Amino acid sequence: MDTAEEADICRVCRSEGTQDKPLYHPCVCTGSIKFIHQECLVQWLKHSRKEYCELCKHRFAFTPIYSPDMPSRLPVQDIFAGLVTSIGTAIRYWFHYTLVAFAWLGVVPLTACRIYKCLFTGSVSSLLTLPLDMLSTENLLADCLQGCFVVTCTLCAFISLVWLREQIVHGGAPLWLEQNQQQPANAAGPPNEAPGQGNGGAENQPMPAPAEPPAENAAAAEAPDLPADPAEEMELDNEDEDDGGAEDVADANNGAQDDMNWNALEWDRAAEELTWERMLGLDGSLVFLEHVFWVVSLNTLFILVFAFCPYHIGHFSVVGLGFEEYVRASHFEGLITTIVGYVLLAITLIVCHGLAALVRFQRSRRLLGVCYIVVKVSLLVVVEIGVFPLICGWWLDICSLEMFDASLKDRELSFESAPGTTMFLHWLVGMVYVFYFASFILLLREVLRPGVLWFLRNLNDPDFNPVQEMIHLPIYRHLRRFILSVVVFGSIVLLMLWLPIRIIKHIFPSFLPYNVMLYSDAPVSELSLELLLLQVVLPALLEQGHTRQWLKGLVRAWTVTAGYLLDLHSYLLGDQEDNENNANQQANNNNQQARNNAIPVVGEGLHAAHQAILQQGGPVGFQPYHRPMKFPLRIVLLILFMCVTLLLASLVCLTLPVFTGRWLMSFWTGSAKIHELYTAACGLYVCWLSIRAITVLLAWMPQGRRVILLKIQEWTLMIMKTLIVAVLLAGVIPLLLGLLFELVIVAPLRVPLDQTPLFYPWQDWALGVLHAKIIAAITLMGPQWWLKTVIEQVYANGIRNIDLHFIIRKLAAPVIAVLLLSLCIPYVIAVGIVPLLGVTMEMQNLVQRRIYPFLLMVVFLMGILSFQIRQFKRLYEHIKNDKYLVGQRLVNYERKAGKASASTHSSSVQE
Repeated sequence: MDTAEEADICRVCRSEGTQDKPLYHPCVCTGSIKFIHQECLVQWLKHSRKEYCELCKHRFAFTPIYSPDMPSRLPVQDIFAGLVTSIGTAIRYWFHYTLVAFAWLGVVPLTACRIYKCLFTGSVSSLLTLPLDMLSTENLLADCLQGCFVVTCTLCAFISLVWLREQIVHGGAPLWLEQNQQQPANAAGPPNEAPGQGNGGAENQPMPAPAEPPAENAAAAEAPDLPADPAEEMELDNEDEDDGGAEDVADANNGAQDDMNWNALEWDRAAEELTWERMLGLDGSLVFLEHVFWVVSLNTLFILVFAFCPYHIGHFSVVGLGFEEYVRASHFEGLITTIVGYVLLAITLIVCHGLAALVRFQRSRRLLGVCYIVVKVSLLVVVEIGVFPLICGWWLDICSLEMFDASLKDRELSFESAPGTTMFLHWLVGMVYVFYFASFILLLREVLRPGVLWFLRNLNDPDFNPVQEMIHLPIYRHLRRFILSVVVFGSIVLLMLWLPIRIIKHIFPSFLPYNVMLYSDAPVSELSLELLLLQVVLPALLEQGHTRQWLKGLVRAWTVTAGYLLDLHSYLLGDQEDNENNANQQANNNNQQARNNAIPVVGEGLHAAHQAILQQGGPVGFQPYHRPMKFPLRIVLLILFMCVTLLLASLVCLTLPVFTGRWLMSFWTGSAKIHELYTAACGLYVCWLSIRAITVLLAWMPQGRRVILLKIQEWTLMIMKTLIVAVLLAGVIPLLLGLLFELVIVAPLRVPLDQTPLFYPWQDWALGVLHAKIIAAITLMGPQWWLKTVIEQVYANGIRNIDLHFIIRKLAAPVIAVLLLSLCIPYVIAVGIVPLLGVTMEMQNLVQRRIYPFLLMVVFLMGILSFQIRQFKRLYEHIKNDKYLVGQRLVNYERKAGKASASTHSSSVQE
């Protein structure tokens, strides 16, 4: 044995090869890691759960070793036995999954719906007939759908309760709930937030008036070592007392904490063992039947506790107070009655909590307090997410009635005809308004000096937790914030919608109302309108990142202008040099700094107090600024200037895009009335292109005329290429795709054989755009094939690096060829070949109308047949391996055509 053979060792166990355990070189790697034992590789593959080498990325290959007595072809009886076994296994799995689907999609929702109806029927007979109602076959589908909604609500309620418990455990409960019960003064205090002021709790820390700017508290900077808030001073005074009494109340607190954290390790271990497959029954076991029983029981319990009891409490109260007619007139009797029940339940919990505190029932007091927190947070969530956007949506609608030539009577009639849909649409509009308002506030925070918007919550703050605020802050604070938000949002709607509409009607009487009704002379339908807007215009506008940058630049320019006009530049944007000077002055003379009207670097005001409560740390910092003379007057002038600017901006946004769109659309449609979504979208697009062109030209100006001409030439060429690609990909392909869909699906279903189908190219193109986007999305999410590769390459190149030759040759030409063949071949067969066979006119008409769906069915059947053939080949290999496979042998890597590339990889691995 020479030295070369002695050097061949396994890369894993570092031992040489033997006759029983030979060495293999299964991948591109060379040198000391070239060889490996098959047993070592198999063991490593089991641990790493990979099928390729981690260094060279080459996939390992194994060749099967069959028994010597294996025939060249499997006997028919072996194939039949394997087929029967596979069919039996498939039937067993089919029965099991059918049982799973029947349990989760049938029994659970149907039981929830029938129990829900039984509880809310209000009669004893419904309870007696509940077992028979469970087996009833009436309205199965409707009850299952309604039951799915009920189950979803109960599961969401359960998850919310668990999450709220985690918030209380990790974020801390209110101090009025955790107060020392051995102190009579604290124990005698009432339990709710308002009496909790005597407890010095976090809910009742004195807050500075929101109207006071942070600069009013400049005296706090003179003594930075002292607490800036009286509540903080109170907490510091009581800190030693709390620490001294900690051992005395340890048992009581630990008992309460045990209730909140019972068996945490056991629950974690159970959660690790329980998987989704095991819970739902997808692992083949029948353990899921127990889970079905518990889900049904949980649904029943939650319906009884969270729906039945509050509803009947509210119902009896509404009937007793004589408000039944008013509640019934709202068309939402059940929802309003349930909310009233929750409000009364919260009041009852407050009273019971106070009584338990008086008689010193520790566990009862804590349980009632936690229940009150749950009800309180639930009601606040309903108000914040449901009521507030609904108010904003209705206020937007009321203020914009004149813009659409509508009246309150029209809105009342629409509400009477469809109350649920009307309320949902108004809630959706309100949510969109609130969302964009919050987005604009976030943009303002990026421009303005930190501390200017001290009275608004910072949604980007990672420590901001609205649920903790709902838990800790008292009800009157939330009520005050809600009223302030309604006033602010409502005033902005008046300023930016109602007042501009009045001005437009006074200056341009014929401009309003907007045309939002489709008339018979409109050249398009509502479907194509919505598809064009959603699939073409809005993505083109929203996918551009320039819009936000432009808006941010406008806000910054306005802020700089207003700052210099009103001498508020330091207040609005800050001044780094002034900050450094102020820091030096503070080190030298704090009194002189106070006379210079510099604000403290520690935060004051509502926002800082909120963060102090939630973070349990120091208050939020502010960037210092200079306070000019007559500061309140300048702030008032700043607000007036802001209102005038918003009014002018709203006037421009309401008139310019629509006017531009109407003027451009008039060249196409003449005097016909066009839906304003068309005109507004067209105008917005033209305005966006104009602004984009102006900004690009301004950016090119410093580079000289020659560079500008070269840039214009490049952009002209790029625009021409983009137009050609747009015509092919956004024009021809969607039109052919929509026409094919019309011939294959729509026309055979909607048009009888004795009528002639009519085709509308505009609608076919609009549907084709939608289908093309769906097909592209499915292709990008699917496996790798030539169309996905081409689309990904086109996306990667982008518009600036657009490759016209590649797009036409690899994407447009093949797709258009396939679509044209799909359209032309059936037409040639039906019109050119079938009449030559001498069939009747009725048969020719039948063939012409049904050949497209017939060929689609043929292609579908061929696909199924191809799939079944592949499955049979897999079954054949499976039967052969089960009966005659005795082992596997590792395959050595052989350098063939790709020797050069393989050597390159191996050399890199050696290095």
